[in-house]
Amino acid sequence: MKKRTVEIMDTTLRDGEQTSGVSFSSSEKLTLAKLLLEELKVDRIEVASARVSEGEFTAVKNITDWAASEGYLSKVEVLTFVDKGVSLDWMQESGAKVQNLLTKGSLNHLTHQLKKTPEQHFADIEQVLSKAKDLGIITNVYLEDWSNGMRNSPEYVFQFLDFLTSQPIKRILLPDTLGILTHHETADFLGQIINRYPETHFDFHGHNDYDLSVANVMEALKAGCHGLHLTVNGMGERAGNAPLASVVAVVNDFMPNISIGVKESSLYKVSKLVSAFTGFGIPVNKPIVGDNVFTQTAGIHADGDSKKNLYFNDLLPERFGRKRKYALGKTSGKANIQKNLQELGLILNDNELKKVTERIIELGDKKERVTKEDLPYIISDVLDSKLHQQRVFVKSYVLTHSKGLKPSTTLSIEIDGKAYEENAQGDGQFDAFINALKKVYLKEKMELPKLVDYGVRIPPGSTSDALCETIITWRMKEKDFTTRGLDSDQTVSAIKATEKMLNLI
Repeated sequence: MKKRTVEIMDTTLRDGEQTSGVSFSSSEKLTLAKLLLEELKVDRIEVASARVSEGEFTAVKNITDWAASEGYLSKVEVLTFVDKGVSLDWMQESGAKVQNLLTKGSLNHLTHQLKKTPEQHFADIEQVLSKAKDLGIITNVYLEDWSNGMRNSPEYVFQFLDFLTSQPIKRILLPDTLGILTHHETADFLGQIINRYPETHFDFHGHNDYDLSVANVMEALKAGCHGLHLTVNGMGERAGNAPLASVVAVVNDFMPNISIGVKESSLYKVSKLVSAFTGFGIPVNKPIVGDNVFTQTAGIHADGDSKKNLYFNDLLPERFGRKRKYALGKTSGKANIQKNLQELGLILNDNELKKVTERIIELGDKKERVTKEDLPYIISDVLDSKLHQQRVFVKSYVLTHSKGLKPSTTLSIEIDGKAYEENAQGDGQFDAFINALKKVYLKEKMELPKLVDYGVRIPPGSTSDALCETIITWRMKEKDFTTRGLDSDQTVSAIKATEKMLNLI
């Protein structure tokens, strides 16, 4: 089957920057322009709106200087306006050579915003097109609010297209400006237009107000459109634009007659960089680029993956420079844990695996998140607990910390089957716990070791909020020994380390 090549125009640096609260610096724009064209291999980039600011001018000048030196200048586009050539003068100074001229694609916009007749608007446009041709600037034309135009004033849209197809332009850009199209309308409207003007290049520019942008893109392609406008992470005004990563995956997997040049393996890298530059986090469940989309949480899924990849689909993470992960939590089960252990090169017997699973479920019930990096610490804690016979049980405690009062602890402890309860104050909650414990051991004329070192750490490389390991070194009869406690709460982890000490002495 012969494939039809479709152009991908990324408009993150222009339309994506209309995301509320987002503004790229000139250096960030240049970095992203290079990455989009050289690394991600999009066909074109729309980098700015003309006349916006001095900073925008500097950004475009930096991009066009670089693009000219690398042979990419024809791929760099700027949004311009019907303003008697003022935008074109701005473009010429900035070094840009392709304008995307914003015009009115609906009679409603034309009548109420410009307050002009179609003939007056067309005459103004013709003046701009003539000047652009004289300056050697290539012109593409946006029909703003075209989708509403097709709904409410199709006669005007076709009158406009009849005019434009007689003019010196390269592409006509059809934006669903307000994101109102259904996929049926997209197919119908574009089908009518492309059939009527078969020699003209049409781009589709989708917005996502009803979460239909990807479906609309698919219908636009089926109708025969020649180019798509997309943004990294679906950035854009209101609910944003059609997201680049999702569209690339959909086209590659479901539209075998369409060929696009975007490099899939670079999508995640670019997505993360845009997120870093904007300060807008990527939703964890966002297709292709979200943190959770290649993470199996349920143990049954991990088990199925081990048995002929039963829970895989065509969206393999390696396509996008990523790896599959297996979450650890109350629903993960042994299969998820074993997958993570394999990555760490660790082997546990069935009994050890059972105990580790129980501990992870316990943390999951507390709504804590456990990562692969936490596993060695959990294993150490669980296996360490088996090395001694437990005679001492810290049954319960109340830790209090109030403004203006010293921290205090009420402790309930069982030693060889006998219950004790004490209360004490201290310089901190753990110090108060130790003071209460000393009261119990003093009553029974039992000696406690001296605390000589106290350290707290989280597992290196862990992004988890679940675990805190407290390591306490004790001295008894001139001999030092260490115990560890593991919990999501620092004081509780210290108490667990102390309980282990009580069972060793």
